[in-house]
Formats: sequence, structure tokens, C-alpha cells
Amino acid sequence: MRALTNPDWINDLKFDYESFEQIPARVFDRINADLDKVQSERPLVSILISAWNEEVNILRCVASLSRMKTKIPFEIIVINNNSKDRTQDTIDKLHVKSLFEAKQGCGPARQTGQKNAAGEYILLADADCYYPSCWVDQMLKVLMQPKVMCVYGRYSFISEPGFPRWKLYILESLKDVISEIRQINRPYYNAYGLSMGYVKEYGLKVGFIETNFWGDDGQLCLGLMKYGKIKQVRSNKARVWTSPRTLQRTGNFTQALNARIVKELKRFKNHFNTRMPKNISMTNK
Repeated sequence: MRALTNPDWINDLKFDYESFEQIPARVFDRINADLDKVQSERPLVSILISAWNEEVNILRCVASLSRMKTKIPFEIIVINNNSKDRTQDTIDKLHVKSLFEAKQGCGPARQTGQKNAAGEYILLADADCYYPSCWVDQMLKVLMQPKVMCVYGRYSFISEPGFPRWKLYILESLKDVISEIRQINRPYYNAYGLSMGYVKEYGLKVGFIETNFWGDDGQLCLGLMKYGKIKQVRSNKARVWTSPRTLQRTGNFTQALNARIVKELKRFKNHFNTRMPKNISMTNK
């Protein structure tokens, strides 16, 4: 985990465009050349990305996935979740499988994705995230272990003005400690769709909540617990990187940190309760 700076590999993927119209054809050509090298027509793994109004972010996300260094055959599926911008135009110019889901929400979009996935395993990715080249290998290394049904990875925030890396590093370190406590009895509170994997056969049995429910990823993880183990991928080099926009919604860094500390303190005792809930509510990143 980086304490002072963002990873160098992200800089090459932070395309400085604000809209689809600004993206040059050569950028699509370069990404597609990489996609043609890494994707397989007979995938073992299907990477699902739900995209809602992400016309530039989805370019960055797919570009990072196109640089995977793995021998595991995989495909990339992008589900346009009824976007109102030019997300579909961006998807159409990329060599990925494209689907459309009109019903709003990550749950409906991911359900459509897994129903159309060719892989035996599913990896969930978010449209506003960057994925390191070892991500597929590190996630599958744990997911393919005996009796493991679902895995989730760790993530870090990309520094921006007002959210320097050293402060984000402190937040992430605290978050990692909490995730270890949650893992004992409440691993589904750690299962975010930005870095999560599961066995498709059982994902289809459980199914995603098909409403606009903010926590469909954790709810799927909860349902998978009756079929097998839930494990954490602790590899720091496999950390997914995302923008701090979920923090910014709370205010400045101090406000975001305080809000998350208060929320964790309120439910801290529940982490040691072995009784399983029927439904869970979404936790803040």
C-alpha cells in the first residue's frame, strides 16, 4: 500500500478527457490491441462491470483490465445500466462484450451480466476503478482454493486535492483492521463489487437483488455463505484503486473519517454476533 504517492502505473491510465467526444480514435485502438491479446473466447473467468453514466471512467477501467498479466483465460462484460450519457458509445468502441439492463441498480445489471457470462468464475469490477495487472491472478489464487465460494479484495483511494495520500493511507490502514474483525463473523460487510469474486454456479442460485438496492454485492456474499467459505484477498499488490468521490460526498477528509468511525462504533458489537441477518445495509467505502 502506497503511503505518499499514487502508483506510477495509474498515471498512464488517467486519461484527461471529460466526455466521449474528446477521446481520440488512437486511444481506443491502443486499448483494443491490448484487449485482443488478453481476452479469450473460452474464458474461465468473466469480469462484470456495471456502468451508469461512466462514458470516460469505463475507458480507464477497461484500459487497466486490458493490461492484465495472467495465463487465466477471461472475458470482460460491460453492462450499460440505462445510462443517460454516452457510456454506450464508449462501450461500442471497445472490444468487450456489451449488455444493456434498463432496470436501474447494480443488482439488476450484475444479474444480467452473470446470466450471460461464459466463465465458471465471476469477478466484479467497478467502472470508476483501476485494476493492477496481477488482480485476476491474485483473486483466482484464493477463489480456486477448496470449499471457497466467494472472495473480496482490498482497495485504496487515489489522492486528489484535499485528500492527500498520507491521510488516505491512515484511513485505509484503519479500514483494513476493521475488515479483519468483520471477517470473523461478518465478511459480507467487506464484500464490495469493486473487487469481489465468486463461483458462478452458486451466484446464479443466490441471485442479485433485482431492485435499486445499495448493497447487492454484500447481500450476494451473505447468500453464498451457506455454500462455502468467504475469504479475503490480502495481497497489497492486488489492491484496486478508486477515486475518493464516496469520501467527498461526506465533505472534507476529516468529516469523511469521522463519519466512518462513528458508523463502525455503532455496529462494532455486531461483528462478534454469530447470528446471521436476513438483509444487510450498504456500508460506506
